[in-house]
Amino acid sequence: MKLRASHPGGPHRRRIEPGTLHKLLTRNAELRDVFRGEPELARRLKDLQTWQSRRLLRTHKDLHDDPRYRQAVDFFIGELYGSGDPRARDRDLLKVERMMDRLLPPDALAALCLAIELEVLSQELDADLVRALPEGPITDDGYADAYRSVGRRTDRNRQIDLMHRIGEYLEGVVRKPIVRALVHLARGPAHAAGFGGLQDFLERGLVAFENMGGAEQFLAAIRDRERQAMEGLFASRAVPLDAQPGEDRGSAA
Repeated sequence: MKLRASHPGGPHRRRIEPGTLHKLLTRNAELRDVFRGEPELARRLKDLQTWQSRRLLRTHKDLHDDPRYRQAVDFFIGELYGSGDPRARDRDLLKVERMMDRLLPPDALAALCLAIELEVLSQELDADLVRALPEGPITDDGYADAYRSVGRRTDRNRQIDLMHRIGEYLEGVVRKPIVRALVHLARGPAHAAGFGGLQDFLERGLVAFENMGGAEQFLAAIRDRERQAMEGLFASRAVPLDAQPGEDRGSAA
């Protein structure tokens, strides 16, 4: 269910395989209810997602404090990897996935597919973590032990890579006035067709990246810090969840 490159080189050129979006959405919907009938694990999952959102804000506090990057940090944490449950958006997409192929420019549609793929992977990893977490309040040490127990290092790398690639696509759309205009033109038809929430989701991402005035440093900071945290967790080092400028290679400040 991964997007396939249509040719080597260039991060903004991907061909979406037929059926990819439908498969991703179907899997995403299944994972929303992964702990159906297990209320304690379902509650634990919400606690984990809240904890991870706060962890991300800790790690990237300097970026969030910078007005230039605040909207982008909020988009990444709240929209791409937050504690929300956008079931209505998923239902909208399942109804109109074929229409999206006609309405949205390829880069915008690819960014959307990558965002759903990231949600699917994140939900799978979170479910595994919930099963591995020790009882009681979630702590850095307890999280680290569960993280190593779950493993799935390749998927963790993929998770970080997806965040970076989504940002590259959004930045690519922002840099192309014609493509950006096409996304805006889709607003009316999108709301009329009943998937305005989805259109708004995409536009919030574009606005956040447009207001940055260049996303290369921001994306590098997110990627490098998350990789640093991952490597530290797998190496059983002290959990580096509060990396700040001067302590990592990816500071955008």
